[in-house]
Amino acid sequence: MENVMETKTITPRDKFNTIIQNSDLVSRDLSWLKFNERVLDQSKKESRSIFEKLKFLAITASNLDEFFMIRVGSLYNYLDYDKERVDYSGLREEPFKMKLMLECQKFHKAQQEHFQKNLLPSLPEFGFMLSNVRNLQPSEQEIIRNYFMKAVYPMLTPMVFDGYRTFPILMNKLLVFGVVTLAPGDKKENRKLSFVQIPANIPRFFEVEREDMMIYVPIEEVIRENIISLFRNVNIESINLFRITRNGDFTLEESEDMDANFLEEVKRKLNERKTGRVVRIEIEEGYSKWMINLLKERWNILDDSIFKVERASMMDFTGLWQMIGNRRFKDKLPQMPSPVPPVSYPEDGTDDIFHVLKGRDILLHHPYNNIDPILELIEMAADDPNVMAIKMTIYRLAKDSRITKALLRAAESGKHVSVLFEVKARFDEENNIREAKKLQKAGCFVIYGISNLKTHTKLLLIVKKDENYVKRYVHLGSGNYNEDTARLYTDIGLLTTNETLANDVSEFFNVITGHSMPTTYQNLITAPRDMRNQLIEFIETEAENARNGLPSGIFIKVNSLEDSEIIYALYRASQSGVPVKLIIRGICCLRPGRKGLSENIEVLSIVGDFLEHSRIYHFHNNGTTRTYAGSADMMVRSFDKRLESLFRIEDPLLEKQLMNILAFNLKDNVNSYIMQEDGTYVPKQPKEGEAIFNIHQEFFNLKLDDVKNVKLVDVSVA
Repeated sequence: MENVMETKTITPRDKFNTIIQNSDLVSRDLSWLKFNERVLDQSKKESRSIFEKLKFLAITASNLDEFFMIRVGSLYNYLDYDKERVDYSGLREEPFKMKLMLECQKFHKAQQEHFQKNLLPSLPEFGFMLSNVRNLQPSEQEIIRNYFMKAVYPMLTPMVFDGYRTFPILMNKLLVFGVVTLAPGDKKENRKLSFVQIPANIPRFFEVEREDMMIYVPIEEVIRENIISLFRNVNIESINLFRITRNGDFTLEESEDMDANFLEEVKRKLNERKTGRVVRIEIEEGYSKWMINLLKERWNILDDSIFKVERASMMDFTGLWQMIGNRRFKDKLPQMPSPVPPVSYPEDGTDDIFHVLKGRDILLHHPYNNIDPILELIEMAADDPNVMAIKMTIYRLAKDSRITKALLRAAESGKHVSVLFEVKARFDEENNIREAKKLQKAGCFVIYGISNLKTHTKLLLIVKKDENYVKRYVHLGSGNYNEDTARLYTDIGLLTTNETLANDVSEFFNVITGHSMPTTYQNLITAPRDMRNQLIEFIETEAENARNGLPSGIFIKVNSLEDSEIIYALYRASQSGVPVKLIIRGICCLRPGRKGLSENIEVLSIVGDFLEHSRIYHFHNNGTTRTYAGSADMMVRSFDKRLESLFRIEDPLLEKQLMNILAFNLKDNVNSYIMQEDGTYVPKQPKEGEAIFNIHQEFFNLKLDDVKNVKLVDVSVA
């Protein structure tokens, strides 16, 4: 009998995966999906309350919406206009889209299964539930019928598409009913398609309150039950709920006349978001094939971008915020501990902040330390007659910002106020333009961004006359001047009167507001000027030290690592024997632990109660340490397309405070995930006999001795 060798058929998917695994770099977009998986994992943790689980599920949904609008939208810009692109994975545009959509489909399925199997059945035991109209009591059904007729029906506009009417513009991220109808006696080829779009200002759920239960009826179920009111004397063939996501990615081109055209360009691009190409369709199972084929042709979209939702589940989990925010459950939400005084300012709030800063620097670590010292400094500066000037950069503000109010007072009292508002801050553009115009009308010198660069740096400079001399008070940070996010994001802020940093910041503001090119900064590293090169120089110094048998070490905490030049510098350092420990919350395009490439590199991601947003860079430098903090991640956009800054911390106590933040992050065994060589992540578990260490709790209990005794070289992520 002849031996027959079995041959395995190699599918395109197998080929793609081989190419991906052979690449030294991890795809940015595939890495981001892994990050969202870690967020979804938070919703699965048994230790979390039902409201926390719903919150994290809602976050994954809003994250995915933005991902499709920006990242998938950007990919379609290449596909639609025949532009070439090779992803870090090694795949070209079309193959990469196939792989990306496959992974997105897997994630979508995981979201739906988790909601249906784990969350939905458990809601009643916590006093609330999801229901359609028909499962309610007759009296409750009547209440909903009246609600529909009085509050909902007048808001709805059926929009028919046929040979006489143009295809209506359907809005991004709104729920839409596609209703297929036939006039009595008409043949199927004469069917018509109408769209009923649910306005964004109608609450996501109608709330039915019983004594022992809160019932949430999705607005689509309220409309579905009464939709016949909109289609009288015709036969309804099918009712199909769907939701589209449009391309929201745009790049502002440099204008010949930036001052005159810049704001109008931003506004025009914002309007284009409403009609950008469709990149995703979410649709209920059992949909009309005739309708979906029409939509696919109309929007030039393939099956891999159509995401199916079961009727028993729910479309658009961002609507869960209505449940989470219900006042009835306010006491059941986890309470965050009160902020604690900074290690460098234990008597927080007991003295005039201007007076305190004359004697020492203050390092703030939010949200464990309150943002109030920064707000108080700006408010006192606005009202102090000895303050002559306030300059600051603004990326995102709170909706009812104390900072805007203080700057308005400062300008109205005759102080010089210069503000750079970044009107390209994604999805905050309209709010920033509105706030900037308020300040401009009050007499502030307002700059609406710089050319084609985004201003992401976080700087504040206050010039004050003290007796017979002028003193500059400076704040430099990693986070936005935003009271709301300061309670949710971990960030670093330095308050100082250090003359070296004050000179650097003054020079940087001259670059931003005028036409100045300083020869050098002393303790500031800026982008797009020289940040990448400076960081690579620091990395190469560590590699040289390791090759010479000297102590070395690189410890970095950022949101994202994507820049290939930095990644290959870290690879070279690893090959020279430098221990490299990276704490990367989101995207990481570096492969750790690959034999011969990155065996000395370890990567952690921390995802938990707070959003890790601080950026810290620490280089051992043979014991003469270099420690920086600031606004910049290690991304191409940070180095080449943004105004960014990193500031050096020289004060020994404050530097140790930053080192301790890194040490605590590396010690965490509750919120940490260890990145594997193949780009996947596994939760970090406490070792046998090891105590639980949750940084999102431990920083509230930070002791001065923890800071003074920190030794990063003894810390291991293993």
